[in-house]
Amino acid sequence: MTTRIDEIAPQVFRIATDVAIPGAGGGFSFNQYLIAADEPVLWHTGPRGLFEATRGAIAKVVAPERLRWIGFSHYEADECGALNEFLSTAPNAEPLCGRIGAMVSIGDVANKPPRALADGETLDVGGARLTWFDTPHLPHGWDCGLIFDETRKLLFCGDLFTQGGSGHAPIVETDILGPSEAFRQPMDYFAHAPDTRTQLDRLAALNPETLACMHGSAWRGDGAGLLRELAGRVS
Repeated sequence: MTTRIDEIAPQVFRIATDVAIPGAGGGFSFNQYLIAADEPVLWHTGPRGLFEATRGAIAKVVAPERLRWIGFSHYEADECGALNEFLSTAPNAEPLCGRIGAMVSIGDVANKPPRALADGETLDVGGARLTWFDTPHLPHGWDCGLIFDETRKLLFCGDLFTQGGSGHAPIVETDILGPSEAFRQPMDYFAHAPDTRTQLDRLAALNPETLACMHGSAWRGDGAGLLRELAGRVS
């Protein structure tokens, strides 16, 4: 298991850990993102087993004790498995999620009450303005939501564009839709909800210039075009 941290946008760092998974010969990667703002944000905690590796990577940029927000898209081990460990590490930190996630999961499992963001609500963390978008069942889970950093035109896109394998470059400008679709096809994890295309079009309208993927490389380019192309594949 290896963990690295790389800056993919000004003061935004991708923390990537490659792991071996039985049956997946090429391995798999788990990404967390550190926004080194005045109020530092960790987006995704990773599973509990990666806590020490993730905390060590964060310490190369900011003291983990300074974390103010521990955020994630939805309730799943790789999104928030180490939530309580980070809350114990950072005394002023709070969980950050959507209202559905707060209601059905995080209000119970977290050791601190969550800060629940409404659809379209913006949180200014000093150096980044983060807007939450409810994305129920995109790609899966009623409680799903994504955040968009208006400051950097950066969409933290969760499980969208998941790329299998390991050893990915921190950020690329080459095709990620092809590899992500090849990974999705054998075990399709998209809900294919009736409004999937509408939701992807809504995200495309943000015109993101960087996509912070949870698995694989982050990506830079015409985010609107890529999201609309994905909509054509899955809706």
